Amino acid sequence: MKILVTGGAGFIGSNFIRYWRQGHPQDEITNLDLLTYAGNLDNLRDIEADPLYHFYQGDIADVSLVDKLVCGQDLIVHFAAESHVDRSIKDSASFIHTNVEGTRVLLEAARLHGLIRFHHISTDEVFGSLNHKDPAFNENTPYDPRSPYSASKAAADHLVRSYFHTHGLPVTISNCSNNYGPYQYPEKFIPRIITNLLSGQKIPLYGDGKNIRDWIHVDDHNRGVEMIIQKGQIGETYCLGGHSEKSNREIVNLVLGLMGQTTDMIEMVADRLGHDRRYAIDYSKAQAQLGWQPQTDFSVGLEQTVKWYSDHKSWWDKLK
Repeated sequence: MKILVTGGAGFIGSNFIRYWRQGHPQDEITNLDLLTYAGNLDNLRDIEADPLYHFYQGDIADVSLVDKLVCGQDLIVHFAAESHVDRSIKDSASFIHTNVEGTRVLLEAARLHGLIRFHHISTDEVFGSLNHKDPAFNENTPYDPRSPYSASKAAADHLVRSYFHTHGLPVTISNCSNNYGPYQYPEKFIPRIITNLLSGQKIPLYGDGKNIRDWIHVDDHNRGVEMIIQKGQIGETYCLGGHSEKSNREIVNLVLGLMGQTTDMIEMVADRLGHDRRYAIDYSKAQAQLGWQPQTDFSVGLEQTVKWYSDHKSWWDKLK
C-alpha cells in the first residue's frame, strides 16, 4: 500500500510510522508535517534513509500541496492536530485552522482522488467531563467539548462523518484516551514531570491534583489504529482506552517514587480554566469487533517511559 500519514513527525504519528514500518515493511509511507513546535524530525532519524519513506514539510490546509500528496495514495491516516489544551485557551485560531480546515482539505482531496480510505485520529476530550461515578465514555456518548481544542476536534469528527454520509468516503474514527510513551513533547503532563525532575525543577500540579485521566501507551493506541484500518467497519467509530484511570496526583507520586524524589518537588498552581474533572474510556466495542485491548500494564509502561527520557536527554533538552 501507499499511505499518507499526516502529523507523522509528532509524538503519536512518529510512533505510528515506526510501528507500521516494522509490521508492513513493503508499504510506502509519505509523512506530511508542518513541523510546528511539537513536530520533530529527530523522532524518525532511524528511518529517514528508508527508500519507502518520504517526508514533506507543509500545512494540511494547503490545498495544492495536499492535492499533490493525496493523489495515488491507498490510505490516509490523519494524526495532524494542534493538541495542547492550554495553548487553545490562550489562542484558538491555529486550532480551528489545523483541526477543522485542515481536516476538511484532506477529506476533500480524498473524495476527489477516488474516495481514498481515511482514518481519523480523535480524542476522548470531545465527550466532555465525567463525574467520579459516571460510566465511561463510549461510542454513543453525546459530544460535549469544554475547551477550544476539544471543540475543534469535535468539529473535525463531524466533518469526517459528513463525508461518509454525503459522499460515501470510506472513513473510520478512533477516540483515544491520554497517550504516554517515548518521543512525547515535554510540555505534556507525564514528560513534563519526568524532565522537570531530571532538570532539578519542581512539578506544577493544577488545582487539587484530583483530575482523573485514563492512560494508554502509544504502542497500544497504534496497534488499535492498525486493527481498525484492517478490520474496522467503514463509517464506524472505535474508542481506545488504557484501562488505567489515575488522578494527576497519583501519576506525580508514581513518577516521584520511580525517580527517588519526594513530594517536596510538587508545586501546587492555580487550576486550568475549564479543567475537565475525569475522562474514562469503555473500549468494549473494539474488544468485541476487533479483538483489541490494551496490553501494556501502566506501571510497566510508566517505568519504561521514565527510563526513555532519562536515557534521551539530548532529545528533550533542546525542546524544553
